[in-house]
Amino acid sequence: MALPPTIYRASIQLSDLDRNCYEHLQVTVAQHPSEKPERLVARLLAYALCYQEGLVFTKGICAGDEPDLWLKGPDGRVLLWLEVGLPEAERLVKAARHAEQVVLFACGSGRWRWEAAQLERLARVKNLSVFGLEQEFLEQLVTRLKRGIDWTLTRTEGTLYLTLADEGLEGPLDLLLGENPSPLRG
Repeated sequence: MALPPTIYRASIQLSDLDRNCYEHLQVTVAQHPSEKPERLVARLLAYALCYQEGLVFTKGICAGDEPDLWLKGPDGRVLLWLEVGLPEAERLVKAARHAEQVVLFACGSGRWRWEAAQLERLARVKNLSVFGLEQEFLEQLVTRLKRGIDWTLTRTEGTLYLTLADEGLEGPLDLLLGENPSPLRG
């Protein structure tokens, strides 16, 4: 019998000064039994940092042909394709042909090797942005992870400030490729 997903309910007070986006986000997210907690918190950060109305979590690792999150227009075309982790360059190039914007939040223990091998190949993809999430920052979030997530998240000048339960964490959000995506209008 397959294990069921673990359900998390998140409340995120977002102040994204870099994008001029201020929202109180309420979202429910499922963690697949094979998904590591670092990937779950990276997906939540990606959701908050690229938030715009209509952005949704997909089936993710259960559906290999879908990103972790996406925003579709009324006609069904993909306006924003969001990935977390360290995907193959070919996957991102293919996504960029079918989506208006593609954003990757690169994270994982092999991030530096991935950057050395993939970033130069991806530099020619004009509608792709790649951000780097520091592994240590994700691990700090994982050690404080609860089923009811309550974050206050501020992004300013490429730095993330996250408060949870009166404790503050800080980590860089490195723009490795492309530019900071602005909210889309479908």
